[in-house]
Amino acid sequence: MSDTISLPWASDFHVHLRQGAMMETVTPMIEQGGVRTAPVEYEKQLKALAPNMHYIMTLYLNPDLTPAEINKAAAAGITGVKVYPSGVTTNSDWGVLDFKIYYPTFKAMEENNMVLCLHGECPSDAEKGICILNAEERFLATLRELHADFPKLRIVLEHATTKAAVECVKSLGDTVGCTITAHHLFLTVDDWAGQPHHFCKPVAKYPTDRDALREIVSSGHPRFFLGSDSAPHPRRAKQGEKPAAGVFTTPILIPLMATLFEKLGCLDKLEGFVSTNGRKFYQLPTVSSENGIKLVKNQLDVPSAYSVKSTEDTVVPFMAGKDLPWSIAE
Repeated sequence: MSDTISLPWASDFHVHLRQGAMMETVTPMIEQGGVRTAPVEYEKQLKALAPNMHYIMTLYLNPDLTPAEINKAAAAGITGVKVYPSGVTTNSDWGVLDFKIYYPTFKAMEENNMVLCLHGECPSDAEKGICILNAEERFLATLRELHADFPKLRIVLEHATTKAAVECVKSLGDTVGCTITAHHLFLTVDDWAGQPHHFCKPVAKYPTDRDALREIVSSGHPRFFLGSDSAPHPRRAKQGEKPAAGVFTTPILIPLMATLFEKLGCLDKLEGFVSTNGRKFYQLPTVSSENGIKLVKNQLDVPSAYSVKSTEDTVVPFMAGKDLPWSIAE
């Protein structure tokens, strides 16, 4: 087996870059982790921090996002719209309660060839028997309905965590894609229960779910691609009374993926998952490994924490204090 792998720069189709000091800290780390394409909701400040990045501009679904605004957004080069059901994750208090009222907006998106990015969970509801362990599976009926009603609308089910989600996306048409995070390919419920730095939403589920995610990326299925959902929080927010949801993988992302794909015996599928599948789904120009990144068999020591600029805070990465067998050559 070769000790080097040449890849096109990777694309991360779901990443959180925050604002303020945290944004200034983590944005330059995107390239450090092997990525040069990412969707964002604001561009000017990010471009100043990481000028080599290609930012895909997105909007947040809200009542002011009318069909007329969608037409304007499409003309301005906006690629997609992100949707969060109300209350399912960090900063989603103003999320969607009723998808039907947005049908005219979805129709305009379909007509403008935009992408609908879905955080695919239902809000927890004890009376309906919905909790964080089954919230994603209960949302799949909504995904099927949206696809049936808008068959030409490109839809991405973001950060899938379950076997049921994998099977659902596979069963739908070519206009439905799916992102998978790095950490969900490693974690199960036992890994985050009592470990706040592994706690995210959607939460990691059962071993059978993790295995289904591993199987689909190992197969090279073209509609499944990388969306890290890397979400940094200060250590104090993660280790507080109510831990913030989010796992931070940005600075080690592609070495982490190479480590797993080697373990699974499918390094030949790495390029598709991290570099090409998502770009094809988003209808972006193809990229080549020429002037891309080179992964080398050289130990990468993951820091126990990174300092947050201009503050006394730190942010703890996934695999903190451990080492990975792959690193990116400078």
